[in-house]
Amino acid sequence: MSLPADCQTAIDALPASLRARVQQQAEDFFARAADVQLPVALVQQLPSVWATSPFVAGLCLRYPYWLGEFSTDEGVGTPAPENYSKLAYEAVAQAEDIPSLKRVLREIRQQCMLRLAWRDLADLDDLDTTLNGLSAMADALVDAALNWLEIQQIERHGQPLDSKGQPIRLVVLGMGKLGGRELNFSSDIDLIFAYSEAGQTDGPKPLSHEQYFRALAQQLVQVLNERTEHGFVFRVDTRLRPFGDSGPLVMHFAAMEQYYQLHGREWERYAWIKARPIAGDLAEGARLMDHLRPFVYRRYLDYSVYDSLRDMKGMIERETIRKGMQANIKLGRGGIREIEFIAQVYQLIRGGQDRALQARGLRRVLSLLGHSDLLPDAAITELDSAYVFLRRLENRMQAYADHQTHDLPRDSLAREALALAMGFDAWETLEAETARVRESVYGHFRGVFGSTTGEAGEAGDGESERASIKALRVLWLGQSDASQAEVLLSELGYEDGEQSLKDLTALRESGRFRNLGETARRRINDCVPLLIQAAAQTASPSLVLRRMLKLLQALSGRTTYVALLVENPTAIPQLARLCAASTWIAEEMVQHPMLLDSLLDPRILYSPPRRPELQQDMADQIAQIAADDLESLMDHVRRYKQLAVLRVAAADVSNAVPLMVVSDHLTEIAEVVLEHALSVTESQLQQRHGLPVRADGTQAGFAVLAYGKFGGIELGYGSDLDLVFVHDGESTASTDGDRAVSHDVYFNRLGQRLIHFLSAFTPAGRVYEVDMRLRPNGESGLLVPNFDALASYQREHAWTWEHQALVRARPVAGSHELADRFNVLRQEILCRSRDAQQLRQAVIDMREKMRKSLEQREAGMLDLKQGSGGIADLEFVTQYFVLRSSQQYPELARYTDNIRILDALGECGLWSPEDVQAMSDAYRAMRKQIHLVALQASPALVPEAMFADEVGQVRDLWQRMMLSSDAP
Repeated sequence: MSLPADCQTAIDALPASLRARVQQQAEDFFARAADVQLPVALVQQLPSVWATSPFVAGLCLRYPYWLGEFSTDEGVGTPAPENYSKLAYEAVAQAEDIPSLKRVLREIRQQCMLRLAWRDLADLDDLDTTLNGLSAMADALVDAALNWLEIQQIERHGQPLDSKGQPIRLVVLGMGKLGGRELNFSSDIDLIFAYSEAGQTDGPKPLSHEQYFRALAQQLVQVLNERTEHGFVFRVDTRLRPFGDSGPLVMHFAAMEQYYQLHGREWERYAWIKARPIAGDLAEGARLMDHLRPFVYRRYLDYSVYDSLRDMKGMIERETIRKGMQANIKLGRGGIREIEFIAQVYQLIRGGQDRALQARGLRRVLSLLGHSDLLPDAAITELDSAYVFLRRLENRMQAYADHQTHDLPRDSLAREALALAMGFDAWETLEAETARVRESVYGHFRGVFGSTTGEAGEAGDGESERASIKALRVLWLGQSDASQAEVLLSELGYEDGEQSLKDLTALRESGRFRNLGETARRRINDCVPLLIQAAAQTASPSLVLRRMLKLLQALSGRTTYVALLVENPTAIPQLARLCAASTWIAEEMVQHPMLLDSLLDPRILYSPPRRPELQQDMADQIAQIAADDLESLMDHVRRYKQLAVLRVAAADVSNAVPLMVVSDHLTEIAEVVLEHALSVTESQLQQRHGLPVRADGTQAGFAVLAYGKFGGIELGYGSDLDLVFVHDGESTASTDGDRAVSHDVYFNRLGQRLIHFLSAFTPAGRVYEVDMRLRPNGESGLLVPNFDALASYQREHAWTWEHQALVRARPVAGSHELADRFNVLRQEILCRSRDAQQLRQAVIDMREKMRKSLEQREAGMLDLKQGSGGIADLEFVTQYFVLRSSQQYPELARYTDNIRILDALGECGLWSPEDVQAMSDAYRAMRKQIHLVALQASPALVPEAMFADEVGQVRDLWQRMMLSSDAP
């Protein structure tokens, strides 16, 4: 018979090898379905779709009227993902017994496969739409089948009930591609079955829950898996369950949690990345997933997964070579599995800290890795493009005959059909492009994991470096003569090879190292030669090596961090550079090993963020944590602060930022941390007690005032925070919650919680030490005074030194209204008229009292902070002038930092330009040195000669301005 012209034209355009089959099939089809009205688009698509999939052609010939039922103006239509469930339930409702259930399930599967394959082969859907459709179909068919079987089971044995008498259902978890909503055309579906708790059904023939759910799961697997005259629904694989084939088919939640806690293996963590409840009790499935999340995603950065995934990939490679599976685009070199491993290694390493990385879809994870700068944008683009190409190739290979295959075809017709399906003019062109894509993937895989098969590296410098590392490994293991070892260290530039050798021997022979397990010892044995080599590149190798070995000893029981160093070639040189520059940085890493992660990207490490980026980063991190999970919130804030300060220190020691900017950075970090700490504590307190509402219906406020270095925007490394809290509530008013408390109680509790949030020690350390002694009446005063009480105290009772402290005070968090009121009060107090002589004497007396109690004295050394001519002298004299002259020159009271106060003294004509310049230079120089000694974890003592000029100038100024009889 003659075919529609559009169809015949399309057939004539097919490759000759495919044309005859499609011609015959099309004639048979139109003869059987002569009365079926098909849209032009479908008729035009039919030849190429049938040429690339004999499976689809066979379904159309077997069920000729389906195309008419499924046709749309664009060709073939398919349900939206949310409609698959309705389609499956309506079909299953027709089943009267198990055989009819099997038939309708297979029929629905074939209908859906026809529509999805057609749209894919006709390029009507993108990859994500196809994979999501296949996964939604599987979810729906499994859930509808389970529901039908469950009804039958309950009729025979009754309803399984929990301890509260509530019905419980089977939980079906989809693993692998199904869990990730990435199912392909001929995937197995990996399932795990569970139920919430043990018990017994309530029917006339009761079963234990274990018996009931095991029978139900067995029936479900058999209904889906069995091949009948209508085919099968899905091949079902249950081997990912606890204990595999030898374990029970179904387990209750407590038993599963115990299994993964005691017996869970690394590959099972990998398997659970994509796990998702797909059928049965979805809510209980989600609860189980939450309980198992800590097994999959560790709270720390888990670089140990490199070894396990590398080993797993190595086994796969060796197996593919042994079986001659190099053409396998899933498991072979540069295949889909390598892209999955690249994404999932970062998920397992970082997913415990970054909840976003717990996403199931691979393309979504790749995108997140790009946004987080964990992989370069070019790598993300290439990997994503390769994944789309290989998954489409995989789908079209499987759609050809509905066979589960990942091997490139050997049959010439199948090759030609696949080339056509992928849009290539010939098999050779497709084969070349596939090879190029796979080589690109393999290159990225090697970049992340290195070689998994022990291939020889490139010749040249690499060989020399490996020989050097081998020699250093022999040295570290004590397998070389001591004199030879010292000679080798000396040749590398070690200034004290004998001491370095002793340091290495002490670590190797320590009880802590000897008691390590095999894996931990192997990692340290890999790490130490790299440390020796990196230390040799610094100016003081022996000193740097000692600092790094101290860190390594602290890490020996937490070898995931050792793995971080070994697995990242940029990390150890960065560590050596920072340990060379700063004892404080080295000690911070010993105390907080998670900071080692910052070594991986020098672009970030040496460029500390400013306030807007700090705020956004902090908000992004806090958003990932449940609002009521105070412990996690506190840990995240601590880790964030530690990393932010480390970035400032790294930029500081590398001279990437000037002194004043260092203090700006450290102050901004404290401000952002304080803002978020207040937000968290305030929100939790309001949930408990409601809002502190005044009699007029407005909300009372709370503000945090910063004093000292924090108020003066001059924070250093390790500085504590001098804070004062204040509120504007009413003593007779209460909060508006169910558990109402007075405003005084509410704000006192808020202050206590805020101090606890900041200063309490957690496994992640402490954020800041908080000093509240500058509040009215000091330690005996209210923790959070009312603003009116604060104002009254400042006006009527405050000592001169408390007004001095007010010079460096500013609002940093909380109510903007209270901040404005405080700024007005501060200006009022500082601009008072004062008797200059009385003020001068009060300032001198307080300075001498402070010097006697705080100055560190050592012969020939100067205390830069408290010594005569040091920073405190300069601060006191500027504060004296602010208190003395602000009534006449209010601009003196505008600023809280010393440099701008000095500039204002010059602008007002109170100091000469020469004095302003000299004091500014002296102040900067001494502050810079204080930062440097803090980074070396040393006290602020320096040889007197080092700052003789600056100290002399400050002493001269103090004499002229404060002690001279004609002082101004």
